[in-house]
Order: sequence, then structure tokens, then C-alpha cells
Amino acid sequence: MIQEFRDFIAKGNVMDMAVGIIVGAAFTAIVTSLVADLINPIIGIFTGGIDFSGWFYVLGEAPEGGYASVAAAQEAGAAVFAIGNFLMAVINFLIVAFVVFMLVKMVNRIKSAAERPDEVAPEVDTGPSELDVLLEIRDALKRS
Repeated sequence: MIQEFRDFIAKGNVMDMAVGIIVGAAFTAIVTSLVADLINPIIGIFTGGIDFSGWFYVLGEAPEGGYASVAAAQEAGAAVFAIGNFLMAVINFLIVAFVVFMLVKMVNRIKSAAERPDEVAPEVDTGPSELDVLLEIRDALKRS
């Protein structure tokens, strides 16, 4: 069993996957910061700073004045249907997905530009084809 485990770990796919996960975790931090620190404030300017996280419903009994926030309701032990938090998570997901799409598109464009040959090889004239030579021989035989 130890030998099988060693063989499994020694495979290149496992190491590639491990590197991908580590780089992915670091990339997640960069994309999250990009969205939270740069893109969301710009969107906030256009939407007037709308924050849906305050949109919630308390399921069951609530005190007379209600709860001031989702956190206050959850802290009091109430069953909370926090639709605003879900909506904000969906919006953030769409923003992150779009940013990742744009980054992948940019990387693919750079990658394809790097793979293009700098110069197109000129066509080399190799002379007449085999068929041309055979036709020429046939015509010469007919004339003789």
C-alpha cells in the first residue's frame, strides 16, 4: 500500500495539480482584491451605493420593532432568510467571473501573439512536379 501511495504521489499529474491549486489560491486573493477594492467602488458610484445585504426576512416571531440588521437577527437566534446577502454574493460572483473571463482572454491573446512566427517562410520553388516531368517525357516519346 505504501508503494502504491508513493507511485501515486510521484505521478506528474498530482504535482501539476498541487501547483495549480497553490497558484489558484494566490490568484483568488488577487481577483478578490481587484473586485472588492477597485471594481465594486466604481459600480457603487453608478448604483448610488446600493447595498442589498440589509434585505432580509425574519421567519417566525420577531420583536415589535424588528431587527436592525441581519447580524442582529442572527445574533438573537432568529431564523433569517437573508436574500440580500445571497443577492450580493450572486452579483459579486458575476463580477468575479467577468474579471476572470477578461484576464483569461488577455492571457490567451498574449499567448497566441507569442506563438506566431515572426516571419512567414518564403515558398521555395522546388522545380517541376513529378507529374510535369512525366508529361514532358510522354510528349517527348510521342514526338520521336
